[in-house]
Amino acid sequence: MSSRLMPLCIFLAACSSTPEVSGWLSPYRIDVNQGNFVTQEMVARLRPGMTREEVRFVLGTPLIADIFHADRWDYVYRFQPGKGEAQQRRLIVYFEGGRLVRVGGDVVAAESGLQAMGEKPATRVIELGEKQAQ
Repeated sequence: MSSRLMPLCIFLAACSSTPEVSGWLSPYRIDVNQGNFVTQEMVARLRPGMTREEVRFVLGTPLIADIFHADRWDYVYRFQPGKGEAQQRRLIVYFEGGRLVRVGGDVVAAESGLQAMGEKPATRVIELGEKQAQ
């Protein structure tokens, strides 16, 4: 009886190294979200001069509030899909005198269309000020 099982075991071992079979036999992996998910709409609601409490109301509690950088909050978000490459986004909020002065990080204007083209947004700092006349 063991002589009949030996070819079957060899066949299964050989098939496990092929991508089609190993992908079919691989364990299920869940999507993992970690950190603060900040949308473009949330960032658009920020205004210069907002207090820390107002910013916390709009964006939520920051993931990182460093005692060595008391005037800076970091909102970090990481998404690890079950299959595929991990994505990470970061938003940095700067205060002076307890008031919001600027925002930086992976901030992309909604009308730029970079997300639709599949490009990663560049890190940049946005000065919060009066809206310019168009």
